[in-house]
Amino acid sequence: MKKEIHPQYFNKSTISCACGANYQTGSTIENIQVELCSKCHPFYTGKQKIIDTARRVEKFQTRLAQKSTDVVKKKTKHAKRDEQKKEKQAKKQEA
Repeated sequence: MKKEIHPQYFNKSTISCACGANYQTGSTIENIQVELCSKCHPFYTGKQKIIDTARRVEKFQTRLAQKSTDVVKKKTKHAKRDEQKKEKQAKKQEA
């Protein structure tokens, strides 16, 4: 390996989160500032924070609800059609 081309390595590098959590690790940067960590990120905490800009989330939720009702309607429609086919086949077999 060539000498004097590698960055300096800090064994006790500090990572500071916006929520106030501090972690120590090894890195080539001595002090690291982050916005999210495992203590405040919604994936790890289970708390969902939605910033609704221009009602996009609300519009998506209404479309999603409409699609789910459409799927239910289609399933009931197909089920009725299948029952009618079975009844016709049963009548043909009786005759």
